[in-house]
Formats: sequence, structure tokens, C-alpha cells
Amino acid sequence: MGLMDKIRGEFIDIVEWLDDSHDTMVWRFPRYNNEIKMGAKLVCRESQNAVFVNEGKLADVFSPGTHTLNTQNLPILATVLGWKYGFNSPFKAEVYFVSMKRFVDLKWGTANPIMLRDLEFGPLRLRAYGTYNLRVANPETFLKEIVGTDCHFQVEEIANQLRNMIVSRFSDLLGESKIPVLELASSYDELGKFASERLGKEFGQYGLDLSRFLVENISLPPQVEEALDRRTQMGIFGDLGRYTQFQAANAIHAAAANPGGGASEGLGMGMGFAMGQRMAQSLGTAVVSPSGSGGSPPPLPGASNHYFIGVGGQQVGPLDLNGLRLQIQSGRLTQGTLVWKEGMSSWEPAELVPEVSGLFSRSGGPPPLPG
Repeated sequence: MGLMDKIRGEFIDIVEWLDDSHDTMVWRFPRYNNEIKMGAKLVCRESQNAVFVNEGKLADVFSPGTHTLNTQNLPILATVLGWKYGFNSPFKAEVYFVSMKRFVDLKWGTANPIMLRDLEFGPLRLRAYGTYNLRVANPETFLKEIVGTDCHFQVEEIANQLRNMIVSRFSDLLGESKIPVLELASSYDELGKFASERLGKEFGQYGLDLSRFLVENISLPPQVEEALDRRTQMGIFGDLGRYTQFQAANAIHAAAANPGGGASEGLGMGMGFAMGQRMAQSLGTAVVSPSGSGGSPPPLPGASNHYFIGVGGQQVGPLDLNGLRLQIQSGRLTQGTLVWKEGMSSWEPAELVPEVSGLFSRSGGPPPLPG
């Protein structure tokens, strides 16, 4: 500053701060050589405090209102400096305006996942984030512990330090709470209150007040969320067979909506046949195979060596080898009788089925037909 600045400063006798920002916490009033005239007016607006610092020591704190700077309201400076009266005898002091308003919607969040153990899912990694509100509760402590001689102190200068403190204490609180992961969403309010209480004392050491603490979300890794979504879907569908049929039906619909030639048509036919088989099994009906053979009776469980024979246009069975011998002896089973067993693609004459044709030689052949 030059001579004109000094002269202009001598005639300015109002000390005030009109805050046009949204994130300034402390602002130092600029005066030439920090000189303030005797009888000057100090204007402190609502949500402001003014702190006087003389020779590095805090002298006085003024609350909202208009104050005349004289020996009556500055007894400490009057005692220390022995003020002289008159235009040419200003006193020297630094004036810091401290914003006492509430700074809202400040963000916090975990830079790295929080590791903890859940009773149902075992070890998990969680991320959390939210917001908090902050205000200066004790201007003297805040100035001494944090601001120092910074002429323009903003929220962002302390935000990282506070965020690290919040994440550390919240991680510890989340681990101690033992709340199941699936019930965390219903406990956000409780976690916010507990965190606010635990952090309040540490914020107070800096002259700050943590007026509100909110937990917005606690999330799982994307892979775990996808697994939970699939588990939820299975819980909704319930029966796995019905779910498979539902998926096959969706695939057929998608293939029909996007015809892509022989490959997609074959895929649709194969999936349709598979779904048809599954539905038929659930309904207990026979299904025509792609080869065209129909009317084949399904094998009984554990009856891989059982046979069926065709007698008078009707199928008889299932029969084991002893049953076949009895049919040969009764004359109902001849070498030309059609025979089928599991694994055969179609009905065949008995003389072409090795296991059955051998029974004729051992039984001496079938008895002669009547007439």
C-alpha cells in the first residue's frame, strides 16, 4: 500500500465484513499496518464474531452488534498498550471475523472399502458415504488450533482432515455395531446419531460443532450385489423347474423377435423342444422325439433291463427276462413280435433283439399256433 492507502485508512472508521461467499469461515480485516483509529465503529452482523489479536495474543471477542472501540469495551488493550487519544494515535491490532453460520451439505465417504465380518455372508467389503453440517462453536479455540494467521480460511482447508476423522470413527463404529448387512438400511438414523456423539468431542477440540451427521448409503461390491439380486430372483420364482421353463420361454420369444438365419432358428427349435420335454415330464405325458418315433413308453426308474412287447396292437410290459419266457411259453411272444426297451430308437422284431432271440432257443421255441 502507498501513502494514499494509508491516508484513506485513517479516515475509514468502520470495521466490518460483508460476506458474499458460501464457504469462508474466517476473514482478516485488511488495514494499513493493522492500524485502527480510536473510536472506530466495529459492526458484527448476525452469525459473525470479531476476534482482536494484538502482538500475536488474542485480546477480545465481540459478538453481533455495533461496538465503539474505546477503553470501555477493550479493557485488555487499554491496559496493555496504554492507548493515547487523538487522530494521530491509532492502536494496532488484527481483526479476524469468524463466521458462526452453519455450513451444510459437506460430503464424507470412504476412499477404500471397510472390511468387516457378517454373520450370514462372512467377510465383506463395504463402502459408505453421507453428509454432515458444521459450525464454529468457539472462535478463540478455532483461531488458535486451526486458522492461525490465515487471512482467508475456507471450509475446504479443513474438510480433508475432518473427512479422514469421520471415516476412521465411522468404520470403527460400524464394526462394533455387529448389525447384519441386510438390516443396515434400517439403521442409518441410529448409526448417524452414534457417529455424531462419538465425533462431537473431537470436533469440539478444534472449536467446532458437528450439528448433524447423515448416513446416505452403505453399499456392497457390485459382484456381491449381483449375487444378492440372483438370490432374490430365485426366492421370487421359488421352484427351479418353473424358473427354467420361464427362462426358456423368454429365450424363444427373443429368438422369434430377432430371426438370424439357420443358427438362431436351430437354437430356438432346440430350446423349444427342451422346454417341451420338461413341461411334458412335469405333466406325465409322452413327447415326440425329433427322429419321429412316437408312442414310446417312458422307462420305469431302475428298469433299464425291462422290455415291452406288442400283442394285438397293445403294448404289454414292462417285462424282465423271466416275464419274456412266460410270454414265449404262452405263445404271445414270437420271433416276429415287436419288442422295445430303453435305449432302442424304435420297435424291432424279437428275432433281431439279441437278448430276446436267445430265449427262444433255450425255451425250445414257441408252441404251434392254434389251427
